[in-house]
Amino acid sequence: MPANAATPSAPATAVQAALHRLRQEAPRTLLVLVALSVGIALFLTVLDGRGFWPKLVYSACIGVCCTVIVDGTRVAWCWLIDRVRTARGQPLDEPHAASGWRGVVPGGVLAVLLGPSSGMWLADQFTGMRSPSLLNFGPAARITLVITLLATIVTVVIISTLERLASARAQAEAAQRQAAENQLRLLQSQLEPHMLFNTLANLRVLIGLDPQRAQAMLDRLIAFLRATLAASRQAEHALAEEFRHTDDYLALMAVRMGPRLQVNLQLPPDLAALPLPPLLLQPLVENAIKHGLEPKVEGGRLDVSARRELTQAGAQLVLQVRDTGVGLGGPQGTAPPGSGFGLEQVRTRLRTLYGDAASLTLSPAVDAEGGALVTLLLPLSNPDRPGTPAR
Repeated sequence: MPANAATPSAPATAVQAALHRLRQEAPRTLLVLVALSVGIALFLTVLDGRGFWPKLVYSACIGVCCTVIVDGTRVAWCWLIDRVRTARGQPLDEPHAASGWRGVVPGGVLAVLLGPSSGMWLADQFTGMRSPSLLNFGPAARITLVITLLATIVTVVIISTLERLASARAQAEAAQRQAAENQLRLLQSQLEPHMLFNTLANLRVLIGLDPQRAQAMLDRLIAFLRATLAASRQAEHALAEEFRHTDDYLALMAVRMGPRLQVNLQLPPDLAALPLPPLLLQPLVENAIKHGLEPKVEGGRLDVSARRELTQAGAQLVLQVRDTGVGLGGPQGTAPPGSGFGLEQVRTRLRTLYGDAASLTLSPAVDAEGGALVTLLLPLSNPDRPGTPAR
């Protein structure tokens, strides 16, 4: 959906999700462990007045071993969940019990049982010392062990809490994206009958004036609907496809308006593959014909163009629909341009898709030919490459 930026696909299995989460949390976990190890070593050095470095090594090793046990247990649990789900034919990417608090408890219990002894053994390898049995520790060593173990448990709890908060934020963002997608589908479902209603209304008028042209227009309408209804259900399509549908629609209008309608479409080849939400140009073209060219007896020209511009805010895609019709004032009795259903739908879709990063403006054409100009600005995600609009 265009409302969503092109994002990496979600991990497909519980193990992949756990490893992805560990990679994301690794810098924060390391920073917390270093801060706690240094703090504990300093506190114990002040407490008993003995060497700082041995205390730092033992505190850090116990903390690292406890963290590795907790994370390793979670990965092993996720692996077991994947195996069970595979055997049962269940989806592998659904939420499971290894996330949040329930995933931390088994690893925390193992860390309490195995973390101190394994950490002491590891520290012995670094220091060349030989630690006594945990039951034979003196008061200072036991204080070191208890404080380090408690700090590790607190660290695990904090990291788990942050993880749950991040998961809640991700779920909220997913819900917002889903709501935006639903809104866009609603807007698009409203826009398509609006176009069809306008075309059928014009066809009804033409039947009484020129039945032969009305039949030709009906044939064009049938071909146009066959070619565009499937594409209009897509989340996005290439800018070249948007121009192609616009050209088909203008060919349909040309049957009714005859030589009063002149069309000029300009699409640079380097922008042809740019992904774009469908039916952005068509309401602008409809508005230009209905409010600009049709009220003018001699008709006029409709220019549709696309270009890429670099601004201080980054690269932008500029789409313009310009007509040489009666202008924004228009003759009395016609609806003022820019107040209709089509343009309001486009503005609403832009706000939903891009927020404040996109805009639609309607202004008088400044040259001698007169008329009106609609300018649509969309952000480009990569200033160096004409590609996907930023979402």
